[in-house]
Amino acid sequence: MNKKLIRVWDLPTRLFHWLLLALVVGAFVTGLLGGNLIVWHGRLGIAITGLLAFRLVWGVAGSTYARFTTFVPGPARISAYLRGQWQGVGHNPLGALSVLALLLVLLFQVVSGLVSNDDIAFTAPLYSLVSKDSSDWFTGLHRQNMWVIVALVLVHVAAILFYARVKKDNLVKPMITGVKEVSEGAARPASGGGALAFVVAAAVAGCVTWASAGGLLAPPPPPPPTQEAPAW
Repeated sequence: MNKKLIRVWDLPTRLFHWLLLALVVGAFVTGLLGGNLIVWHGRLGIAITGLLAFRLVWGVAGSTYARFTTFVPGPARISAYLRGQWQGVGHNPLGALSVLALLLVLLFQVVSGLVSNDDIAFTAPLYSLVSKDSSDWFTGLHRQNMWVIVALVLVHVAAILFYARVKKDNLVKPMITGVKEVSEGAARPASGGGALAFVVAAAVAGCVTWASAGGLLAPPPPPPPTQEAPAW
């Protein structure tokens, strides 16, 4: 059967994928080490928040295989995949569920992290929006959810290795180059997700990043003026 190369993953989707990987690894390391690195942990969390906001918009306005309507599977597609009858490019049904699960737990992670504290010197940018008890509760969930993320990432990596070794299907290369070899007539190249869609998604991401850093909060009151000690 003849093969052809088609564009599957657009550049914004690929950049999102690799930037998210780098930021999540950085956040995991800085959060695990703690100490003075906790400040960088918070900054990386804010960056991840903006990146996730971009992906949510891009999942609606992006190109064909980046859209949620294209890759989010229904029961029929999942059943067909389990029977070995599913054909397509992009995320397979189980891979799509894995991606959705990872996005959801990351969204919870950044939301809980934005109101967390370390009971020492660090408070997250939106800490003042909740009570101390609520912040402590979210902080505990934030720490526990980190291991859920690690588990999902390991499952993701295991699936990539399985496809590479057993099914002889390299899933990493298309996420680097954007193109994938498919059977002639099996699928159409990705379309849509032009410059306007990218500008809108980037603008939303920028606004969410600014708000996550506390941009909507009133500035703290200035410290009281220091009084000079009397000369006598």
